[in-house]
Amino acid sequence: MAASSRSARETKRRIQQMEAKRDLRRDQEKRRRRDNLVAAGAGTAAVVLAVVLQFTAFAGNPTEDEYAAAKAGLTEPSASASASATPSAPATNGPNIPSADTGAGKTFTGQLSLNGSPLGVEVDGTKAPQAAAVFKSLSDEGYFNGKTCHRLTTADQFGVLQCGSPNGDGQGDPNYTWGPLENTPADNMYPAGTIAVARTGNNAYGNGTQFFIVYKDTAIPADAAGGYTVVGKVTSGLDVVAGIAAAGITPGASDTDGAPKQPVTIDSFSLK
Repeated sequence: MAASSRSARETKRRIQQMEAKRDLRRDQEKRRRRDNLVAAGAGTAAVVLAVVLQFTAFAGNPTEDEYAAAKAGLTEPSASASASATPSAPATNGPNIPSADTGAGKTFTGQLSLNGSPLGVEVDGTKAPQAAAVFKSLSDEGYFNGKTCHRLTTADQFGVLQCGSPNGDGQGDPNYTWGPLENTPADNMYPAGTIAVARTGNNAYGNGTQFFIVYKDTAIPADAAGGYTVVGKVTSGLDVVAGIAAAGITPGASDTDGAPKQPVTIDSFSLK
């Protein structure tokens, strides 16, 4: 009877541990979706550390089958248990995403206006046809007009301004996601002036309407899906973004990652 009681207590303890880990995993997944970009960092070392910690946090999580087995009083899941309960991301785009053919082989030039100050921009469909098609379509629709830039990082080697969230809160539109990744830097370096596409973590088809402008040379480690699609570059007016950064941030994820202290609105984004 005593042995049975100890066994029951041990099973209960395992279940409590698994529940705690499951809750952690869900919280981490929600946070990763909410951020919808790269792991924030105070320089390259901090970014790498954040990625390492993220993988460490998930490494010991139980599968749903292991959890169910523990609740049933078993010590291990059955041999036929699946490895993961998480469905794989779709590898195709929906009918609401413009065809890559509309951007392939083309270079679009135009202007992005932030708080009344213009930036010259170039979108390169020769290197990123799908991304170019999406951003040309969104700009033609006037989607970006009135949207905000909700995120700014100011670390030594991590300087980006992120814009284009539907509601200005960093959330994406679950009905407007696309892929694949294109023109991602092999060395994980994004030079000043780069315009790249924000996406959900570890998802090559998690691109959406958000983008980030790199205002100083920035190192962004790739995740399990890869890097971030470089769709174009700022050809003039990058000092406008540098000025926004100089005004500082309201710290959020860290002391060097948060909302711009100077609110930033996209007046217009036009491409020809």
